[in-house]
Amino acid sequence: MEDTLHGRLLNKVLHSLESSPKGSPQGQLSSTRISEDGLAGTIEHSRCQVLECLAGFASAVGLFRMLQSPLYLDHSATTPVWPEVITAMEPYFSQAYGNPSSMHAAGRKAYAGLQQARQTAARHIGARPQEIIFTSGGTESDNLALRGIALARRQQTGVRRIVSTPIEHHAVLETLEDLAQVHGFEIELLPVDEVGRVQSTDLTQALAEPAALVSIMLANNEIGTVQSIARLGAICQAQDTPLHTDAVQAMCKVPIRVDDLGVAALSVSAHKFHGPKGVGFLYLRQSTPFLPRQTGGGHEGGRRAGTENVPLIHGMTVAMDMNLQSAETEWPRQRALRDQLISAVLTGVEGAYLTGDPQCRLPHHASFVVSGLEAESMLIGLDMAGIMASSGSACTSGAHQPSHVLSALGIQAPDSYGALRFSLGSSTMAADVTFVADQLARITTQLRQAMALA
Repeated sequence: MEDTLHGRLLNKVLHSLESSPKGSPQGQLSSTRISEDGLAGTIEHSRCQVLECLAGFASAVGLFRMLQSPLYLDHSATTPVWPEVITAMEPYFSQAYGNPSSMHAAGRKAYAGLQQARQTAARHIGARPQEIIFTSGGTESDNLALRGIALARRQQTGVRRIVSTPIEHHAVLETLEDLAQVHGFEIELLPVDEVGRVQSTDLTQALAEPAALVSIMLANNEIGTVQSIARLGAICQAQDTPLHTDAVQAMCKVPIRVDDLGVAALSVSAHKFHGPKGVGFLYLRQSTPFLPRQTGGGHEGGRRAGTENVPLIHGMTVAMDMNLQSAETEWPRQRALRDQLISAVLTGVEGAYLTGDPQCRLPHHASFVVSGLEAESMLIGLDMAGIMASSGSACTSGAHQPSHVLSALGIQAPDSYGALRFSLGSSTMAADVTFVADQLARITTQLRQAMALA
């Protein structure tokens, strides 16, 4: 079996079944033990009860769905590359394949494609083309912004303080930790409320003392909450403090105009909106202090060394074009499906409650906690029914630790171990949402019945 999180967990269950005595009565127990810092203590199921539960998971309709047309509801983790994007990239592999820094005809052709992509990216966020720095994705963009701006501001002002939040992506939080440990920065994390929103008063109070940089994400990957970045950006501008926002989850999901947001830097990753993996960009406002962190050439205006990946960059901007051309109809459509799913789960699944802001959230994002159950068990059941979802960030699934985002919201173990995330896409239909809600209700009911009999 493939070495995935749910694959490993399912193997544990199957191993426990195979190792238990075949002739034992229903009371013969097999045990799946999970480490103390994992999901939750020890769970025991009778052999017959687990078999019955797994048989329920692999119901005829679920098996048919899985084999014929599985439902992908994990678009916050990554998205399939649209065929039109693949077609658009192909000439830059086979025809316009030159190094965009070369002077000859092939290089000039690649350079023209690179500059066209830069203009497209800038146009979609209301920036100047020279303010776009192409990168390998969201993680590099976050790293580049935080280190480049913080170190430049320290050099310029002597300030060693950075303000952020506890619900940021690990690409931000771990970079902040490195800046603290290696470069001596002081990190202040603002509190968030029960739906993950930063309060203006807390940011205003934090900026009563000088700060080198503020970093607050535009939309959260685990709970879908969209921050009022424009309001927070105005506070930062009033204190002459640059604001970086991680917009990886928000790009092509909500309107983004950098002047309206008041940001000095903004991170984007293509694979979240049907572009290729391994490419993204950092918007860096022209007046923002910045020290390059990667050396080896004068690429990207001397701000990010390394030959630009023109095929992927072009594919990213084609995906941006396609998404934003359909936004007027597609965003409301996905929002309606999201609300349908939220309503169905809250009314049909025992112990389920919504995480994140019920109103100010990404249009395709529905996240829940199901009290008393573990996400892995539910995800195995969903996967066997042909439904692909997640328990939160794809970058941390398998970590067997409580979500730092849910902890910041005040949701503690054991509830935090029951977190589920469904993120819809352009292929999701109303019938799919109904099917998912029905299957989740069935799976959770069967799990509770098995636990009650154990």
